[in-house]
Amino acid sequence: MNKTASSRTNTIDQVNASLPKRHLSEKVFRSIGLLSIMMSLMFLFVLFYTIVSKGYTAFQQTFIQLEVSFDEQLLDPEGTRQHDALSTADYSSLIKASLSKLFPEVANRNEKRLLYSLVSTGAAYQLRKRVMDNSALIGQTQQVWVPADDEVDMLIKGHTLRDVPEAERRLRNVQISWLDQLEAKEKLALKFNTAFFTNGDSREPELAGIWGALMGSIYTLIVTLILSFPIGVATAVYLEEFAPKNKWIDLIEVNINNLAAVPSIIFGLLGLAVFINFMSFPRSAPLVGGLVLAFMTLPTIIIASRGALRSVPPSIREAALGVGASKMQAVYFHVLPLAIPGMLTGAIIGMARALGETAPLLMIGMVAFIVDIPSDIFDPASALPVQIFLWADSPERAFVERTSAAIIVLLGFLFVMNALAIIFRKKFEHRW
Repeated sequence: MNKTASSRTNTIDQVNASLPKRHLSEKVFRSIGLLSIMMSLMFLFVLFYTIVSKGYTAFQQTFIQLEVSFDEQLLDPEGTRQHDALSTADYSSLIKASLSKLFPEVANRNEKRLLYSLVSTGAAYQLRKRVMDNSALIGQTQQVWVPADDEVDMLIKGHTLRDVPEAERRLRNVQISWLDQLEAKEKLALKFNTAFFTNGDSREPELAGIWGALMGSIYTLIVTLILSFPIGVATAVYLEEFAPKNKWIDLIEVNINNLAAVPSIIFGLLGLAVFINFMSFPRSAPLVGGLVLAFMTLPTIIIASRGALRSVPPSIREAALGVGASKMQAVYFHVLPLAIPGMLTGAIIGMARALGETAPLLMIGMVAFIVDIPSDIFDPASALPVQIFLWADSPERAFVERTSAAIIVLLGFLFVMNALAIIFRKKFEHRW
């Protein structure tokens, strides 16, 4: 007994002696984990701050107010008000006449060229649209706000510094003095940039917008969802509920899990070889993009759907079979409705991943410069991630802020889609 008590005392003493070291190890481990979380949050904050600080100014655009005289002799000398005559009229001359009226002292040819360059080339198209929509404007004089050139916009927003030598900036000193005069007359202002949300792509930064790319992404995701969700759910139901357990099914399951880790550009190569080169589908169309992204998201949806089916207790199946339901009826009327919330969550997460993909869309030609807004899944289109890629590669300073602004919009969509996945899971999930 004495030996046993002595042995227990020695063991307790050894444990007590090792406690400070174990407690220290635990504190170090917890400190490392906390430090890792803090560093992750810091890097995430720096990322978002950098994007927002560079991109929020794109939601505003510099405009110049001009007194435009819609001269009938210039726009419609024959007075016919015909569509063809009005569409081909020289609207840029109206802009030049308005600027010359504001600065009558500018007579030199080179100075006039500098003066006219303060206004965006898109201002003439804006006036053309006004006249085409309302031909009664011909013969009238109106105050019109027109977009300024992107270099003017960068100066007003503070991205271009005034105090640097003239040779190091594109705007000349005389142009800056004219802008100061316009600002003093309250004819220069920052307004909400509606063109960013309503226009397609453009070579001119002040005219470029995300609407065309956004519609291309929406059409692409619609095709992806229509194809991937039913096929993914049907595959998951068969593999989980009906498929026999043999080596062929095991091989299929292994391949599905492996496909979830395949680089996305491989799916782009598949789409290029099969859908475009072999099946001759239209290049750069949301139809092809949707087909490629459907292949890419299928493994994610299948895996999530199988997990949702496994979460349904076996008692649900047994109860349905016990009252005389067939295997198909038990799955369709009892198991599947309970698993649908988890399946929807997996589908939304898969769609969110597809929304941010760029590499497979580059392979099928959705990198083309497309100004027009697509009207269906067969029209040539770009996608929002591809649009960001194109703008990031542009040399103009104004495209930098538009790149960041487009990233903000894309992140907003991703947050919304992930929030929907969380809401669906919380609202419809069952606790067993």
